Amino acid sequence: MQDLIAKAATLLEALPYIQRYRGATFVIKYGGSFMDSPDPALRTGVARDIVFLEAVEINPVVVHGGGKAITRAMEQAGLQPRFVQGQRVTDAATVRLVDRVLSREINPEIVGLIQSLGGRAQGFAGPDIFRCRPAQVTGPDGRPLDLGLVGEVVAVNTAPLLECLARGVTPVISPTARGEDGQIYNCNADVAAAQVAIALRARRLVFMSDVPGLLRDPRDPATLIAHLRAEEVAALKQAGVVDRGMIPKVDSAVAALRAGVEKVSLVDGRVPHAVLLEIFTDAGVGTEVVL
Repeated sequence: MQDLIAKAATLLEALPYIQRYRGATFVIKYGGSFMDSPDPALRTGVARDIVFLEAVEINPVVVHGGGKAITRAMEQAGLQPRFVQGQRVTDAATVRLVDRVLSREINPEIVGLIQSLGGRAQGFAGPDIFRCRPAQVTGPDGRPLDLGLVGEVVAVNTAPLLECLARGVTPVISPTARGEDGQIYNCNADVAAAQVAIALRARRLVFMSDVPGLLRDPRDPATLIAHLRAEEVAALKQAGVVDRGMIPKVDSAVAALRAGVEKVSLVDGRVPHAVLLEIFTDAGVGTEVVL
């Protein structure tokens, strides 16, 4: 009986959040090694959370990554992965492989998972949704770095996404984009997700990865920064706390907040039901970023 009462208490804790966010749009960046875990419960956990959001009339939009799968495919093709400041250096051969893995392999798999659990989803290849310009990244000395065919998303085609949401269907989008030159570019999924959140005027943006959130010491989960204000980011960058792959996440979080997104969360996708814990409980999990 006590277990049953505890379950009821959990539902009641979630109730005000369900009421607050009914009809709102949430953008979820789905990425991390848990995406291709051998544990089926881990693979389907995020999809189940997305189906739950649909059921309580929240409108989820998914932008997925797939870095581990891309790296494996590159190695199988004899291509050497190389990263600069958390972004993959991408030549013509690599971008063709990236687009294939993201848009024609991972994207349909995520759509299928959501549908298998009773949800409704539709996949979109990034070039049909995103327009980009070549990414401009500078090194510590201020000089520009050449990342090759890496794009920075500058525009989002919202019409098909809004049409999906009007029908109660979750859009699932791969993070590639088309440039003004017609070329397909590889894009950072965190940046793409933030641009979707801005374009759709989303209430919440959740970055899922395989780390607990922003850590002061990457080797010590006990140093998790649970609450981060945008004004603190510059000092954390200078101290090296925000580094490498965390840079585009945190920069995108700040950009989304300044454009009107209510809250951005960095959560660990390996934690069962991390999305639901972050959204529907008082304590939350991971790092919340606010203005």
